[in-house]
Amino acid sequence: MPCLQSAGSALSVQKVKAPFEVAQVLRQHWIEVEQHPQINRWQLRALSALKRCRTADLGGHVDACTECGTVRISYNSCRNRHCPKCQGKNREDWIAKREAELLPVPYFHVVFTLPDTLNRLAMYQPRAVYDSLFEAAWKTVACFAKDPKHLGAKPGMIAILHTWGQTLSLHPHLHCIVPGGGLAKNQKWKTAKTQGKYLFPVKAMSKVFRAKYVRALKSRLQPAKELVDELFQKDWVVYAKRPFGHPKAVLEYLGRYTHKVAISNHRILDIDEQKITFRYKDYRQGAQKLEMTLDNLEFIRRFSLHILPKGLVRIRHFGILGSSAKQVTISLIHRGIGLTIPEPEPRVLETYNPRYCACCQKETMVSIQRLPKRGPPNTAFSSVPNQL
Repeated sequence: MPCLQSAGSALSVQKVKAPFEVAQVLRQHWIEVEQHPQINRWQLRALSALKRCRTADLGGHVDACTECGTVRISYNSCRNRHCPKCQGKNREDWIAKREAELLPVPYFHVVFTLPDTLNRLAMYQPRAVYDSLFEAAWKTVACFAKDPKHLGAKPGMIAILHTWGQTLSLHPHLHCIVPGGGLAKNQKWKTAKTQGKYLFPVKAMSKVFRAKYVRALKSRLQPAKELVDELFQKDWVVYAKRPFGHPKAVLEYLGRYTHKVAISNHRILDIDEQKITFRYKDYRQGAQKLEMTLDNLEFIRRFSLHILPKGLVRIRHFGILGSSAKQVTISLIHRGIGLTIPEPEPRVLETYNPRYCACCQKETMVSIQRLPKRGPPNTAFSSVPNQL
């Protein structure tokens, strides 16, 4: 006997669906969200996309199994980069492309963190604050790599912007992956003179990073003298971890960090009419797992802090790993070390197969009807861009 199947049940074959979702809170309080004084128009557009993701509002299609007659309704995804439900495939695709670019050398993990003094400015001038962060972090790494005492070669870096803390507070920082060496002037690979677990001395990097950040920010804005003075009074933080044990470990790390959003649906423990409870880790107490309960509108406000401006790229490549340079440098480094570029190993991707029938366990589903979009009355949000 034919059965009716939802898109959610079809997906559950491959991944367990979270019991609570960010979209649920948005739908409950959408009228208040639209009128919230601390949520701007761009954030509202992104939140609208998340609220409508995989619902009839975005349209979809009806599939039927040619074997057993099972009918399945699938609604379209918003594909917004801030959506907790839409990042799995993007993450896997990105990692698959990076695998061929791995160098057979040690990699280091360095984190550049902005002081909370800049939080208010980040709320109103996020592009300037975050672009300055990328620029200052790269110039700091390049500065130390240029010094023959540490390396004396041109380095590379992959930087990933995160703006949140575990409790959704504003906490801008860059996770940077840096190869332990670089290309010398003779185009030969040169290994860095690492100091224990550090690629470069982190205390010295912190001071250089602070100076380069302030200079970068001044090139984009005219910050108040009081703000600049306060920034120089603070000790800035550059944090370094031990090198990855193997280049493949870099991919595992990147898989956790590249396409993360401020909070995943699986961290949400409960939602009622007024409150939301979610799980977080307190790293000041040894990553102890704790719970936090917030008013629903406060939760939405905090989540909105991490919606990036349109066009701001949050994963950037620098130096010998830059998008244009790596076409030459990757093969050059492999030849210099005496190794050939290995063929990428096949990756088993946990992606949704639209032709798979959960009843027959075969690829026997075909599309029989297209469902049109059902946009809201407010035309400002009737056509939210796919990639905000």
